[in-house]
Amino acid sequence: MSPEAAPSPGTSAPHEVVFTEEQIRSRVGALAAEISDAFGPEDRLLLVGLLKGSFLFLADLARNLTVPVHVDFMIASSYGAGRESSGEVRIRHDLETDVSGRAVLLVEDIVDSGATLETIVPLLRKRGARRVDVCTLLHKRLPGADVEVRWVGFDAPNSFLVGYGLDLAEDFRHLPYIASV
Repeated sequence: MSPEAAPSPGTSAPHEVVFTEEQIRSRVGALAAEISDAFGPEDRLLLVGLLKGSFLFLADLARNLTVPVHVDFMIASSYGAGRESSGEVRIRHDLETDVSGRAVLLVEDIVDSGATLETIVPLLRKRGARRVDVCTLLHKRLPGADVEVRWVGFDAPNSFLVGYGLDLAEDFRHLPYIASV
């Protein structure tokens, strides 16, 4: 079955593919090259993946970087099982790595409301990170999302997206492409 007609679990409704597997692979490689040029070994770069949605993007990004990196994860959520953000960000799993004096690159799957980053970036700065930058695979560029994102994979449509780590109530993360539902 082609990605354009991949069925949703429990339904025969197709997804509309927004970004193909090849487009994602190519863009992740380009982002990794840009990021590698911006950091050196002296930065002690720490990639912080915001779980669960960023895990595939972070893995592919890390494999393509040419600078040494450490990796850690946080779980911060404002969605739960729904399609709309509650606006309240909860940190459900915190870092195990001390960020003091380090360059931190937050790796996010998608920026829509910006609420998660508005909570996490100041928190990492307060903890002593020397530098905090953000890389997101997708950015919806919604009004009011005024967070500074240094690296953006794709500008995304304002629809609910799944695949390549993004989910709807934990379904669809496994898709190698990104689709709207």
